[in-house]
Amino acid sequence: MKFLGSIEEYLQLETIDHTTCDILKEPIESSLTVLWFEEDNNELTIDGKKCLFNKHEIVFLTEFHKVTPTRIGTIRFLRFNRPFYCILDHDTEVGCKGILFFGASQLPIIKIPSSELDKFETLWKMFIIEMDSDDSLQIEMLQMMLKRYLILCARVYKAQENYPSEKAHSDIVREFSFLVEQHFKTRHTVTEYAELLFKSPKTLSNIFSKIGFKTPLQYIQDRKMLEAKRLLHYSSLAIKEIAVEIGFDDIQAFSRFFKKHEGISPSEFKQHTTRE
Repeated sequence: MKFLGSIEEYLQLETIDHTTCDILKEPIESSLTVLWFEEDNNELTIDGKKCLFNKHEIVFLTEFHKVTPTRIGTIRFLRFNRPFYCILDHDTEVGCKGILFFGASQLPIIKIPSSELDKFETLWKMFIIEMDSDDSLQIEMLQMMLKRYLILCARVYKAQENYPSEKAHSDIVREFSFLVEQHFKTRHTVTEYAELLFKSPKTLSNIFSKIGFKTPLQYIQDRKMLEAKRLLHYSSLAIKEIAVEIGFDDIQAFSRFFKKHEGISPSEFKQHTTRE
């Protein structure tokens, strides 16, 4: 089911399986995708990495993720574009910027708690009902359904990832992740991001330590590594060009950085992914 508005608004809601999974490869400009797995033992290759998903897990993807389905059952598929609903412009409404989308730490995945499952199921049914409606209020109702869906997901993610309970601290973590997504190619130190947030590097580190997952520097380095692997796997750029693209002055520095984090050199990684 697709909703297409008068000014290029796009929303698609489907239940897909292995016979219809090519939809995952379709490029839709400025789009965001949410996949809710209805069965166990699903395997997708995302940005060159094999990822396994089980029943009632949800993963959040941007247009920049490269997705290849390997083994899937049924999936509840939701995709929308920026004209339909911009999560950046409406961050105060849904609070998912830097958490579900445009974050630098890792691929965002949630597991729907059994106590929340009825809410998710009911909302999905209401979503389908609104997709079938045809009146002047349809787009407002669909946007309302989408906001509710994203709010529920963001709440679960924050609980699972032990986000700081203080709203001020949580907002700083989200804003830091979003800033890294914007500037990781040109800003490489915690100090640079601390300045953008009008905080000290020590304050940032203390806030992140409450999450107990990664340091601010690890967030920055992980985002650079993700981009490096994407370009090595999917682009025709030379390794020297990739090094420059993500902010390294010379190929030797890039190679040392890559090998430290991945365990192999960029050329070995490229050869390995080419053979697959």
